Amino acid sequence: MDSEIKRRKQRWIDLYNDDKTGGAVILVHPNYGSRPLPYPENKRQRIEFSLNMYKIQSDSVEFIDDDKIPYIHPYTGTELFAGAFGCKISYPDNDMPFAMPFVRNSKEAAKIKYPSLKDSPPINEIFEIADKLRAFAHDAVMQLPDIQSPLDIAALIWNKEDFFAAMYDDPEAVKDLIAMTEKFLTEFLDLWFERYGTEFIAHYPDYYMPNGITFSEDEVGAISPEMFEEFSLDSLNRLTERYGNTAGMHCCAHSLHQWENFKKIKNLKLLNINLTDKIHQKAYKYFENLYVQMHNSNISDELWTDKANHKNLRVVIQEYTQSVDEAAERCKILREKYSVN
Repeated sequence: MDSEIKRRKQRWIDLYNDDKTGGAVILVHPNYGSRPLPYPENKRQRIEFSLNMYKIQSDSVEFIDDDKIPYIHPYTGTELFAGAFGCKISYPDNDMPFAMPFVRNSKEAAKIKYPSLKDSPPINEIFEIADKLRAFAHDAVMQLPDIQSPLDIAALIWNKEDFFAAMYDDPEAVKDLIAMTEKFLTEFLDLWFERYGTEFIAHYPDYYMPNGITFSEDEVGAISPEMFEEFSLDSLNRLTERYGNTAGMHCCAHSLHQWENFKKIKNLKLLNINLTDKIHQKAYKYFENLYVQMHNSNISDELWTDKANHKNLRVVIQEYTQSVDEAAERCKILREKYSVN
């Protein structure tokens, strides 16, 4: 299995690096069962689920001929870093946890105390789970927790209606909070990569990264391109430069007005947009000469086969199935369809 995993990793690396010719990698996911919600009382179940998923992935390497890298995952919602800053975390029935904002204005923002990485319950919990997973699966690639951008973390801490208004009324207060979230995120990632290695699987969607950072940038849908440049771009570029000059980004906002700004994010290697098929197909064409693209609907047959006009398209083809056997069959079909060797 080791040699096959090494080949798969190299295919990802080649796809990221070869921006002159098109290509594809394939991910076909069998059903791993019902995942327990990431609540503190479910720590044991979360660990068991992750290890069982890793076993299924590892055992099926010889059966499912895709480009999946088996991994372990101490998954979270979006609450992790906002919770460290003091947000109360809500655990609704049958849904993902989320942070409740506790800042309503600039004066309250100025009173925020910078959190201690070692004394934060949500941070301690995620490291505890990751350590236990690592103890059972010593060499497994670890999935990165849900990394929100510094802007997005700040928007979880500060009530959004007031937060967006403060971008106009008191921009320095907003920038101060974003600087704090960036610093804390950097402390977390430094420790994470030191403890678990610099290669990882992105939080969402689950693509392989040989190094670097991946993050979600969703609040940009609610601000102008000029505000994106003023409040977010510099922090993203500092993060990508710090972590290996390699980055992947997820965005589920209505962000067409920011697409030109996305090109200004340094060292971006993979882009995931989660909207509608119509938007995805537009993105495939718009970013085709820049990034590997892994949107939430696959590239259209018409666009993929139009090699004369779109020869530089690099994509991740992804499908979900109900069983290992079905995944293996679908993988054969997809490899032939997309000419992936």
